Amino acid sequence: MRLLFLGDMVGKTGRAAVWDRLPGLVSDLKLDFVIVNGENAAGGFGITEDIFLETINAGADVVTTGNHVWDQKDAVAFAGRHDQFLRPANYPQGTPGRGSGLFYARSGARVLVANIMGRVFMHPELDDPFKSAEAILDACPLKEQADAIIFDFHAEATSEKQCFGHFVDGRASFVVGTHTHVPTADHQILNGGTAYMSDAGMCGDYDSSLGMDKEEPLNRFISKMPKGRMEAATGPATICGVGVEISDSTGLAEKIAPLRIGPRLSETIPEFWR
Repeated sequence: MRLLFLGDMVGKTGRAAVWDRLPGLVSDLKLDFVIVNGENAAGGFGITEDIFLETINAGADVVTTGNHVWDQKDAVAFAGRHDQFLRPANYPQGTPGRGSGLFYARSGARVLVANIMGRVFMHPELDDPFKSAEAILDACPLKEQADAIIFDFHAEATSEKQCFGHFVDGRASFVVGTHTHVPTADHQILNGGTAYMSDAGMCGDYDSSLGMDKEEPLNRFISKMPKGRMEAATGPATICGVGVEISDSTGLAEKIAPLRIGPRLSETIPEFWR
């Protein structure tokens, strides 16, 4: 199974780039399943229902989120209406929406996708992500109820991300980190067969501060005083993500490589998909 994960869409420029390029990527790379993190898609803060639907229409099978999931006021209302919209699974019981779901790939494979949020340097501090993951895996084990299992681990600390990867190694197909908006160079297949990358990066303008116009964050670092609102940068976006090939027989990863398309970072498409 060929799976593509795209990192956090940031603002109009990020989401527009994804909507423009994703249909061609699905076709040209013969992708079986696509996951997009959309938690910064609406002006850099949260996501609206219209943006979610447009992302699904562009070719995403699932849209994940993170700590900004509720930043747009209508998110609480629409979260429960769409199975393909995921908020972190370790929110307390009774939170709107769902944190994981079983979906079907274009190949017919059953794909369990779970969105988990870390707790180190993160707000709000949610329930234990490791216990949440354990409950998800117990309910839907790999190669029993699911042919592939993917975790979007939305967290700040790379140590927490790496430990989470080792925690589910051999029991999940792929663990990918989101939230820091900077693509890491540690894509690998762990000892037990789980593909791992600490952060997929963002889909947004890299002539920025994490996708936001750089002037206001720079001012706050220098003066310690806000001059105005944080605004999403509006320059040309670079699409960042990661591609994984998953074995149909074992549900574990066989290949992993970053994907980057755009003007700022060195472009790369996984060689095994060319």
